[in-house]
Amino acid sequence: MFSGNIDKSLLLYAITDRIWLKGKKLSEAVREAILGGATFIQLREKNSGYNEFLKIAQEVKEVTDKYKIPFVINDNVDIAVAVGADGAHIGQSDEELKSAREKLGPDKIIGVSAGTIKEAVEADKGGADYIGVGSVFTTSTKQDAKSVSIETLKEICKTVNIPVVAIGGISADNVLRLAGTGIDGISVISAIFAREDIKDAASELLKLAKQL
Repeated sequence: MFSGNIDKSLLLYAITDRIWLKGKKLSEAVREAILGGATFIQLREKNSGYNEFLKIAQEVKEVTDKYKIPFVINDNVDIAVAVGADGAHIGQSDEELKSAREKLGPDKIIGVSAGTIKEAVEADKGGADYIGVGSVFTTSTKQDAKSVSIETLKEICKTVNIPVVAIGGISADNVLRLAGTGIDGISVISAIFAREDIKDAASELLKLAKQL
């Protein structure tokens, strides 16, 4: 169970996607990402039924608990509660923040996706612990994601009082374009989990994230 400072834990926020793993077990891929430098793990399972999702969450949580890395569940607050995760991340079309907070309790982490200043301010006022802002670059993972300009990202960072993580199409090749925006970290999927050497990919991204 994570018990540290969330602000410092968002630097390299890794979101899972089993599509890239070529048969490798997700919990092992997560372990490699953490050993490489991932500071936060979000479990994203868009196509799993409840029982399969719960089993995967339990396996991943064993790894994150071992390394004391914060672990949240994407979109599914009920799974987050059932597995005893550190919290959940919800999108604009998912469960409402108030309802998620009631289910999870006051001490759990809740992140909210935002694509506009208005959405970010609402999440801040509503009691979110951090905001995921994107998509900052074109992404293959979420085809319907609307893009957020660097200017809007900067404005959100200036306006809200909680940490901001940039997400969407971020890779080692473009991450330094986010320097000076005021973000607390970067959120990546394929830039870690689609790479042949997950540990090495995470290590490279962590070095770059520290330059932002």
